[in-house]
Amino acid sequence: MISWITVETLTPEALTVASVGGSPRDFAAWQRVLQRQLAKTPALYEGLTAAGITDSVQATYEQASEIGLTVRSRYGPQLLRTRPILGPSGDVHAVQLWMGPTAEFPATAAAAVGAIWDLESQTLAVPSGITQLTGTSVEEYTPRMSIAELFQRVSGFDRHAEVLDLLYDPRPGAKLQFDATITGDAGRAGRWRFTIRARDDQRGRGAWWLIEDITADHSSARWPGLECVGLREAHRRAGTCLAVVHLEYTGISHWLTDPAPWIRWDFLFRPADVFHPDDRANLAELGRQVQAGYTAGATVRTLDYRGRYSPSSLLLYPYPGYSSRPLAIVQFVWIADEAHGSQSPSDAQWPADATDPLGYDEQLRYRLTARMGGKALA
Repeated sequence: MISWITVETLTPEALTVASVGGSPRDFAAWQRVLQRQLAKTPALYEGLTAAGITDSVQATYEQASEIGLTVRSRYGPQLLRTRPILGPSGDVHAVQLWMGPTAEFPATAAAAVGAIWDLESQTLAVPSGITQLTGTSVEEYTPRMSIAELFQRVSGFDRHAEVLDLLYDPRPGAKLQFDATITGDAGRAGRWRFTIRARDDQRGRGAWWLIEDITADHSSARWPGLECVGLREAHRRAGTCLAVVHLEYTGISHWLTDPAPWIRWDFLFRPADVFHPDDRANLAELGRQVQAGYTAGATVRTLDYRGRYSPSSLLLYPYPGYSSRPLAIVQFVWIADEAHGSQSPSDAQWPADATDPLGYDEQLRYRLTARMGGKALA
C-alpha cells in the first residue's frame, strides 16, 4: 500500500521525514526515504527522478501551494501530488507527498497543522485548521494556548520534561518527536503526532511544531493507571493541588493533579497572569533556593474566575531529575480571604464582574458549561 510521506520543513535548513503513513520516521533523511519509496513504485522512474521529486517538494515549500503532476508509463498513468501544511503565520511547516498509480490516489491525506511556540509569551500559536484534528472542536479553538492547556488534554503521557527542556531552552539543532492521546470536550479521543524543532533566529525564539492527526492508524488510547488516579483522588480529598511551575517565567507548565478550581489558569492571553505582577519577582527569587535542593514556602496572589487576585499558599519542592532549569513542583492550597470576597474552591464559576478581558472568555464559558453538563453559568 502506498502512503503519504510527510516532510517536515520546520527550519530553513531542514528537509527530513516526519512520518510515512501512520508510522513515525523521527527526522529520517529525505533522500533515503525517497529512494525506498521509489523502489516500491518502479513505474515512477519512467517519468520522474529523485531530483525532480525533490524540486516539487521544494516548490511546494517556497510557494505554499499544491502541485499535481501526471506522467505516463507502461504500467499506466502515475501521479505525483504534494500539499503544504501551514502554520499560524502562513508559513509551510511541512509538505505532504504522495506518488503512485493515479487509480490508487487516496481522496484525502491525514489532517495536519503547524504551530509556533513563543518563549517570551509562553504561548503556542495554532491556526484554525487544528479544529479538523480529532479531539478538538471549533467551540474550543483559540489562536494561542499555554503549554499547560495542551498538557492538560494529554493522557497517558510521561515525557513532559523533554518537551519543557526544548521549549524553555531552544538551542539550535534541538528536536523532538512523540505521539500522544488527546482528550477534550469534543467527543472521542484523538491520537496526535508532534514533531518539534527549536528556533532562535530572526523569526523568533522558541520552537516550530508540526502536528499530525494519526487517530485512524492508532485508535487505542492510553489512560491514566490506577496509581495515578488514586493519587489524584487523595489530593482532591485533601484539598491540595500540585503543578509544575517554571519559576523564571512564573508560569504553570502542567498540572500533576486536577487543576486548582479556585485559580483561573486557562484561556489566558498571557499565562503569567495567573500570578499577581507584584508576586512574580518573589517566585523567581525562590527558584534559587529550590534549585539548591531546599523546600520553600510562600503566599502569593493568584487569579480567580472573577478576574480578581486572592491569596494562595504555595509549597515549592525541587523538580527531580531536572536541575538544569528553574522548575519546581508546587503545592497550591486555597486560603479563605473575606476581605477580597474570595470564593471556596467548589464555588468557582464564570467571572461575572470582571472588567477587562484577561483571555478568551467565550471559549472559557463554553468549557465551564461543558464541565457542568450544559448548565448555564452565573
